[in-house]
Amino acid sequence: MTPSIPTREAPFTERLADRVQSIGSRLIVGIDPVIDRFPEALRSLDPEAALAAFGHGILDAVADVAVMVKPQIAFFERYGWRGWRALQSVVEHAATRGVPVLLDAKRGDIGSTAAAYADAFFGDDPETPGPWVDALTINPYLGKDSIDPFLNRSVESHRGLFVLSRTSNPGGADFQSRATDGEPLYLGVARAATRWMAETSGADGGAYGPIGLVVGATYPEELAEVREAAPRSWLLLPGLGVQGGTAKDVVSAFDGAGLGALASSSRGIIYAYEGRDVGDWTEPVHAQAKVDRDSLQSVL
Repeated sequence: MTPSIPTREAPFTERLADRVQSIGSRLIVGIDPVIDRFPEALRSLDPEAALAAFGHGILDAVADVAVMVKPQIAFFERYGWRGWRALQSVVEHAATRGVPVLLDAKRGDIGSTAAAYADAFFGDDPETPGPWVDALTINPYLGKDSIDPFLNRSVESHRGLFVLSRTSNPGGADFQSRATDGEPLYLGVARAATRWMAETSGADGGAYGPIGLVVGATYPEELAEVREAAPRSWLLLPGLGVQGGTAKDVVSAFDGAGLGALASSSRGIIYAYEGRDVGDWTEPVHAQAKVDRDSLQSVL
């Protein structure tokens, strides 16, 4: 049975701050499902059933400690229509658990193509992920006209955007750290996000606006620079855990109230059962999510 479509009467940033404070967490849990790493009982299922069961299990395990979950769309897309159906099941299940969904899709295109992506991920057709998605990662490198369709739809429907700025991978520096107008390109993206929010009719005028930025937890110095350049952007901080980022590395991203940023961990949490003899594979997942949640809390 399809759950009720979430209502979003308040701006995304307000709802995000409320959830951070209500559950006492700054943790996002990424859902990057690799079937070969699933518990044995799930590996024997067909891909659609396996992906859905794993996603549901992760959601049930982290619902009380994760501000949002972040399904990485590529791990579902690789299985074609079966993967899309599994993704649909996972995002709908998130709604039943009251957990917001940040879809990690990193889309970026122009004109009608960008509008079609915005319809797919922020639309209201219950046969698409759209109604169940609260925020989306996007790529800014085709310029402002590639952002507009997503931004307009996000403001209309009270969703959020997270624009790639300084990503957590070492190769991100190949282009993101190149100097443009006397500063690294990632800072130009951060300043542009602030400008785009100021230019957007209907954008939330609160402490934080609808355009967030993706900044790797693995680069604390760059993170501090982005925070200064974009004071009204929520920061999504991938790279916590397996990639080497620590809670202490991301302190500069948060404001005095402990808001403004969310740290993301995927593999270190969702595969926490590996190498352990446990009856319920979701128990180590929940335990590791709590450890990561608490480590963030301890440095704020």
